[in-house]
Amino acid sequence: MFNKKRNNNNENTNFWISYADLMAGLLFVFILLIGAIMVKSTILKNDINKKNTVLNEQSQTLIEQSTHLVNMTQKLLIKDDEINKLKNLLAQREKSLQNTKENLIISNNTLKLKSDEIEKLNQLLLAQNAKVDSYSNHIVMLQNLTEEQNRTLKQKELDLEAYKNKIVLLSNSMSEQNDKLKLNEQKLLELLKAVDNKQTKYDELLAKLQAQKAQIKSLTGIKLKVIAELKSSLGDKINIDKKSGSLRLASNILFDKGSSTLKEGAKNELKENFINYVDTLITNKNIADHLDKIIIEGHTDSDGSYLYNLNLSQQRAYAVMNYLLTLDYIKEHNIKDKLVASGRSYLDAIKVNGVEDKDASRRIEVKFRLKNEDAMYEIERILDAN
Repeated sequence: MFNKKRNNNNENTNFWISYADLMAGLLFVFILLIGAIMVKSTILKNDINKKNTVLNEQSQTLIEQSTHLVNMTQKLLIKDDEINKLKNLLAQREKSLQNTKENLIISNNTLKLKSDEIEKLNQLLLAQNAKVDSYSNHIVMLQNLTEEQNRTLKQKELDLEAYKNKIVLLSNSMSEQNDKLKLNEQKLLELLKAVDNKQTKYDELLAKLQAQKAQIKSLTGIKLKVIAELKSSLGDKINIDKKSGSLRLASNILFDKGSSTLKEGAKNELKENFINYVDTLITNKNIADHLDKIIIEGHTDSDGSYLYNLNLSQQRAYAVMNYLLTLDYIKEHNIKDKLVASGRSYLDAIKVNGVEDKDASRRIEVKFRLKNEDAMYEIERILDAN
């Protein structure tokens, strides 16, 4: 029966260890998922910022070139105005020359000017013709310049058209990138929603775990409460261990050296101490509901071999138990099935400043075990470690 109880306790312990490992694994997966999402979002933002920077630089270049083209166009317009003025002036000169010629013809036909006057008029005409030729040369130069400017302007227009096409291509590429970005943002939102849902479930599990931990701590704190109840009820009547709450009885009072036969003179003291101790356990409802076993343990000092002392400690524990089973108190309170006897040899020898106290080590201990005590202690240790 005791082995079966221990197996159940081990199964409970394994369950809670697996449960804690599962929770740690889930937490690790959630942290990895959140880290991956944050890294992916940062990479996408950096790519978009780089592309925006390139587009801004290209747009600035186009603006500067457009400004330059506008300035060149304005200069060409000014040149055209100057050419038009020169043409008008030349037309006026030609008209004036035409009028002069007509006047000379009229004068030659009607007045028959003198030859010197005609010579002067010829010289004047030659001068005017020289000026006309000069103006003609200027006009040719301006026409050549205009044609060159027109060719440059057409080339600029072609370059501008090419830049416009590049801008259209970049705009289309930007639109595709925006569409991809929107799709990625939508996926990211879906992932964030999934993470939020998982985080909510994790918080719920964590809250349940904290509640269970508090409940387990409350259960594991029962032993401290039992020890406090024992100290409060028994006071200084009997020797109670402060840590374990066990009743300690010196072996030299109960047995002769090397013997496992209970002394007759020690039975009354054993009965009184045992009843006072156990009565506190079973009559207090706060303790009785959690009480599992009342254990009688035999302990020896380290003199002799381990097996010899193990046999002696077991025989002494059985002797005390056999005597206690004869008491009416045991039958009245029906606690026979709670009594357990065992020997511990010198495994739990009492030491003071690292040196064994052999008189104190030779003893009988009556202690209590609470229900699921081992499992609760192990669960509490795991939870505190986590």
